[in-house]
Amino acid sequence: MFGSTRRTGWLLALVVLLLWLGVGGGLGPFAGRLGEVATNDQAAFLPESAESTRVLERQRAFQREEPLPAIVVWTADEGAGPLPEAAAGEASGALRSLAGDAAVADEPSPALPSDDGRALQGVVPLDPELDEELGEVLDRIVVAAERVPGTSVQVAGPAASQADLSDAFAGIDGLLLGVALLTVLLILLLVYRSVLLPLVIIVGAVFALALACAVVYALADRDVVRVDGQVQGILFILVIGAATDYALLLTARFREELTARDDRWAAMRVALRRSAGTIVASGATVALGLLALLLSDLTNNRALGPVGAIGIGCAVLSALTFLPAALVLLGRAAYWPARPRPSAGGEGHPVWRRVAALVDRAPRRVWAVTLVALLAGAAFAPTLNAKGVPLDEIFVNDAPSVAAQEALSEHFPGGSGNPTVVIAEAHALDAVVEAAEATDGVASAAPVSASGRPGGGEPLVVDGRVRVDATLTDAADSDAARETVVRLRAAVHAVDGADALVGGYTAQQYDTQQTAGEDRNVIVPVVLAIILLILIGLLRSLVTPLLLVATVGLNFLTTLGVSALVFQGLFDFGGTDSSVPLYGFVFLVALGVDYNIFLMSRVREEAGEHGTREGVRRGLTSTGGVITSAGVVLAATFAALSVIPLAFLVQIAFIVAFGVLLDTLVVRSLLVPALVRDLGPRAWWPGALARRAEPSAAEPSGARGR
Repeated sequence: MFGSTRRTGWLLALVVLLLWLGVGGGLGPFAGRLGEVATNDQAAFLPESAESTRVLERQRAFQREEPLPAIVVWTADEGAGPLPEAAAGEASGALRSLAGDAAVADEPSPALPSDDGRALQGVVPLDPELDEELGEVLDRIVVAAERVPGTSVQVAGPAASQADLSDAFAGIDGLLLGVALLTVLLILLLVYRSVLLPLVIIVGAVFALALACAVVYALADRDVVRVDGQVQGILFILVIGAATDYALLLTARFREELTARDDRWAAMRVALRRSAGTIVASGATVALGLLALLLSDLTNNRALGPVGAIGIGCAVLSALTFLPAALVLLGRAAYWPARPRPSAGGEGHPVWRRVAALVDRAPRRVWAVTLVALLAGAAFAPTLNAKGVPLDEIFVNDAPSVAAQEALSEHFPGGSGNPTVVIAEAHALDAVVEAAEATDGVASAAPVSASGRPGGGEPLVVDGRVRVDATLTDAADSDAARETVVRLRAAVHAVDGADALVGGYTAQQYDTQQTAGEDRNVIVPVVLAIILLILIGLLRSLVTPLLLVATVGLNFLTTLGVSALVFQGLFDFGGTDSSVPLYGFVFLVALGVDYNIFLMSRVREEAGEHGTREGVRRGLTSTGGVITSAGVVLAATFAALSVIPLAFLVQIAFIVAFGVLLDTLVVRSLLVPALVRDLGPRAWWPGALARRAEPSAAEPSGARGR
């Protein structure tokens, strides 16, 4: 990166630094503007080829803009008897008073009583374009509905869920970024006991994020990529974590070179030459692993792929340009007050010398014990329930929409508020309704009228098709409801000439779950193949890359097993989002290989000079501290996702944070070096190192088998 003369080097470093300052100052605001091009409409992230998605497309023809339903629920006060007959009229009048509100898209429905007489429900169709003002509109609905004496009022349905979702993501850019950066800064200050270095690393990560957000904003604004709150949150965490990891690798190598020479420029040239390949390879594994998500049929998976890859690319660019420029300008002062001093190179921290000595002394025992422990955890992986998060657990706090839905389900059929939608040919309407009502698990079925309500008059016919809303007896998010959808599809598909399709919330959840399973079958082998090819090219061998891929795969399975126990036993989750296993796989395998790349690149470098046994000892000792620090930082940054009160992100946060720590502290520190130490030169087969004889002093008699 730097020229041969000192003056050229200073000039180039200053130019690079000024360019990045311009990036940070000019593009920084885009981190707070991603919300302008983001959508939190979950209907936009359904499987493209699924039946429920086709229903959604046909459903739009029945109304140019599908209204956003707000379901108002009145429940009798605790201890009171059934509601008086007049309550339904009063509630209907309260809803009619909202008709003049500009946010109300159509005439509200009358209030209908429950079978037990203790609740009422009515639907207020809202303008689907409502955004920030949706919460205020729902408040106005509650105020109007509170005119009914002796009742408590709540609002359920898609409008309430969307409002809670918007609240969950409100301030995501500031809160999440602040928590992540503060966490990283504290860890770096504690680990490196330096004042300037953590600040330089943080600034580099922030500049990388500013560039990534600007690129993503430009692409999303042109509909090239999609962004939602979840993708935005993961982008922030991914860039901060990855940029910090790559920075730690380079700063550690620069510090090591400064102990061997006085010239900061020469030290940086050596550090860059020996680190750049590793950093690029590590970034490539993560970026290409994320891009493999483009093979998914789920739109939210495909959205994360390119957005995450852009973030990783910006993190690598910052680590290889901004950071070297800042470090050579600061020199040893960057590490003040713990400035680098000449030392016996390669000795490392005493803790890692002891770990390396243990691996060197009894490699087979170390990898055998570690392998058994990991396999024990992996045995629980099949118990992870990835059928989706129940509606009442989507938010990890007490969201109003969840409490309202529970009240609705308590007094009305379980599927109330989330009808299953059937689109069929109009001439087969009677047969379709009959087939639907005869399906086990369907409480009622009725065609939608011109007023937009089921059974409210003459059926609405659009392009020769009708819409039938079926209310299920079971809660819309339950396994029983999903089984009912399967039976309902079989029943209406069997109606001759109906060309019937079944969609709605429950069908969407079922299709998403099925598609997620199919995606895993396609994407997992592709990601493993990509990583294997990169490792083969980097390490110029076949045995070690296969070994590394197998160990990170085992780490993933062990993490899933532990997560299953924690989610069900400690967090009491009723289910795991169906996308979580795939996200966890991509992040853990790609990031896990990162740390093994850091380790094995150094081991290979040392093995070329000192033999495999000594290479493992030196590589583990010299990289142990920096890789552990990087793992702790990445785990902490992903853990910051838990500040967003959504079960999906809390689950992702735990899986990645725990998996990264497990990989860093166990797989990379014990399992991999012990296996390579036990294999000896054979670990580099068929490369040149496999044919190189080990130095006689490096293999004392009897050492291998202990």
